[in-house]
Amino acid sequence: MSDDTSRTNLVIDVHAHLLLPGMGAEVERRAPEGVAEAADLDRRRNGLESLKASGAMIGARFPKLTDIGARLAAMDEQGVDQQWVSVSPNHFYPWANEGLAGWVAGETNRLIAEHVALAPDRLTGLGVVPLQHPDRIVEYLDDAVLGRGLAGVEISSFAGDVELSDPRLEPFWARASELGCVVFLHPFGCSLDERLDRFYLSNTVGQPTENAVALSHLIFAGVLDRHPDLKIVVAHGGGYLPFAIGRSDRAWRVRPEAHGCAHEPSSYLSKLWFDTVVHDPAGLRHLVEVAGGAHVLLGSDFPFDMGLDDPVAFVRSAGLPVEIERRILGESAEALVGSRVRA
Repeated sequence: MSDDTSRTNLVIDVHAHLLLPGMGAEVERRAPEGVAEAADLDRRRNGLESLKASGAMIGARFPKLTDIGARLAAMDEQGVDQQWVSVSPNHFYPWANEGLAGWVAGETNRLIAEHVALAPDRLTGLGVVPLQHPDRIVEYLDDAVLGRGLAGVEISSFAGDVELSDPRLEPFWARASELGCVVFLHPFGCSLDERLDRFYLSNTVGQPTENAVALSHLIFAGVLDRHPDLKIVVAHGGGYLPFAIGRSDRAWRVRPEAHGCAHEPSSYLSKLWFDTVVHDPAGLRHLVEVAGGAHVLLGSDFPFDMGLDDPVAFVRSAGLPVEIERRILGESAEALVGSRVRA
């Protein structure tokens, strides 16, 4: 932990994960057929070579994903004072029926709260909601934020037939706005399926694609017009969208069916927050340019191999102005969670 932990000097990583092996085993016990079908989909989407490599990687990093001592030691080594902790997205279970999905959401919220309570000065928790069952989402958002005292929830880019533009999600966006909580957008899997089943394209191309598609649904559907106070934080620097936003603006100007939002799509980037997991200092500088220095937050994707091993050094390598660097490293993240409704 850094020597200076005064309010304006905290280093905060907003993108760090927790694995829940006990809950995973219980889901398998309750729904073995669903788990088997999901595993088959993973094989088709990722390919056996990537699944084998990922299994070895997770095995090597298992203590950091599950053990509070290993987590805090790694944070100290990175110079990170605080983490926002969310579950590994394999715990979304988007195929689960309503009963199982509700149990998963409640259990995940409980386990996240228990984990961050082991080091409350270092960890902030994000829960989950059953995205594929819109009628139950507000219930579990309240469970996470009001019932468990978490800072918000993590959602995927889609679940089943539910896109983020779905009108059935309007009560969720309204409630999240009312609570002032964080909604952390983190994809799991990519609907391009077998086209990405080699070279680890399922991650390197799939994740940025899913971010871009999900954000486009939000923007073009006018969700951010109707709920301007939403605090949506997007993993992986928003994927491809911030780097190709001009094409979205062009569509908004010339295509009638792309005119569902009140303003050019590029104007909404400064109404969202993006993490720094872009792997390229030039990309980080561009993200700051299009979203604004106050809307980029330090993220690492801890502790996975596709994350940033030294997230603080990465931010500093971009050569940004000192005041923007300070905001990215912690000031903006702290401000985001400072005004939320608490249990």
